[in-house]
Amino acid sequence: MKNDVIFRAFITNLGIYNEGRLVGEWVDFPIQHDGLTLQESIEKILCRIGVDGKQYEEYFITDYDSEIAGLTENFGEYENLFLLQALACKICLQYCDQYSYKSMLESMLEYGEYTGSVLELINLVSNTENFYFLPDVASDYDLGYEYAENSGMFTEVYAQMGTLRNYIDYEGYGRDIRLTEGGIHTKNGYISLTDAIVTYYDSTEDIFELYE
Repeated sequence: MKNDVIFRAFITNLGIYNEGRLVGEWVDFPIQHDGLTLQESIEKILCRIGVDGKQYEEYFITDYDSEIAGLTENFGEYENLFLLQALACKICLQYCDQYSYKSMLESMLEYGEYTGSVLELINLVSNTENFYFLPDVASDYDLGYEYAENSGMFTEVYAQMGTLRNYIDYEGYGRDIRLTEGGIHTKNGYISLTDAIVTYYDSTEDIFELYE
């Protein structure tokens, strides 16, 4: 998948599908609408699959694809294309310029807060700064070691301990940190929520305003 494509959706003509035929098109998100408004670009896509507002008026989405693990699992068949566009644009602002963001986003999705709808996901990716992510920290031992040895929090104390550091219970220390922070170990590393997620968008109408 290209770097500027966050996910793809197979948009299908619902009326023709109910008649027993599959007519649809893979669409890359964010939709590139060269010189057109987003509304005009969406209308062109729908027109190509026969959803012209006359004989056929409705579409649904039969499949999704993305290299970001866990992202499309939260999408439904009747998602609003404007919401999908807004989500893809929000992710692309960070993901397309910083590949490491993919690992953090996958961990944010695995954390499970604000993943119940596309609107919630838009709010989730707008709160990236409220997550603390340690890539490649895979266990409580790793977490305890990271905090004790590499965070700089105990530099003076550790300098004085010398070989006594070999007897520190890093696993127990890491477990206490994880439980205190409410963090989890994901396939990409350790993640915790450092502050409450702010709801920037309360409704679909808030998203529509972005494209006026």
